Amino acid sequence: MSAPLFLVESLPTGLSFTLDGPEGHHAATVQRLRAGEALILADGRGGTARAEVANVGRGSIDVAVLSITRDPAPDPRLVVVQGIAKGDRGELAVQAMTEVGVDEIVPWAASRSVTQWRGDRGFKARDKWTATAREAAKQARRSWLPVVGGDPDSSTKQVAARLAGVTAAFVLHEEATERLTAATLPPRGEIALVVGPEGGISDPELDAFREAGAIPVKLGDAVLRTSTAGVAALAVLSARLGRW
Repeated sequence: MSAPLFLVESLPTGLSFTLDGPEGHHAATVQRLRAGEALILADGRGGTARAEVANVGRGSIDVAVLSITRDPAPDPRLVVVQGIAKGDRGELAVQAMTEVGVDEIVPWAASRSVTQWRGDRGFKARDKWTATAREAAKQARRSWLPVVGGDPDSSTKQVAARLAGVTAAFVLHEEATERLTAATLPPRGEIALVVGPEGGISDPELDAFREAGAIPVKLGDAVLRTSTAGVAALAVLSARLGRW
């Protein structure tokens, strides 16, 4: 079993370190780590430290730092514009996309999104997506935390502006003729994917994204749910880009 990962604000600068706060409590009380066990400390910005438990306290652990590694930022960067979904489907999508390597998730208030993120509800919902991504990144042992960006409910106009600024943009659409498996991918920069909500992407939205330079693509003949389409597309891109 691989060593558990815990997030810290910054990596240790010496050979010893005390992990306290919520992460220290989780390590000492929930996971019940013991002296001699291995663990990983990560700052979420590419830095990781391999360490070993030296002593377990009440809600904290002292560790001996064995080595420090810094991974470069992923390039190309994978951005998913995720249509806001009802219930827990959005969180399921965020969790799975984080596990397969998404670098940024932008919540999109599509015209057919049943759930609306307005006012304080939007900020709370986005915070929940951020917490979901954080926990999934820890589970996947990722050195880089994905970002949940944009407004809590980015409009179609805002999404189109974002798509116009990336290196390559694709819209997952069941009526597309081009497949993502055959689309031309850039070696560097940002690649953006647009995933619609349960009701799909409307024609005016698709036209706006096309005008921004996005290319409609499909994964296959089956129509996937909003909670799985982004995950499947990221898997295709990860394989084609050599991440996997």
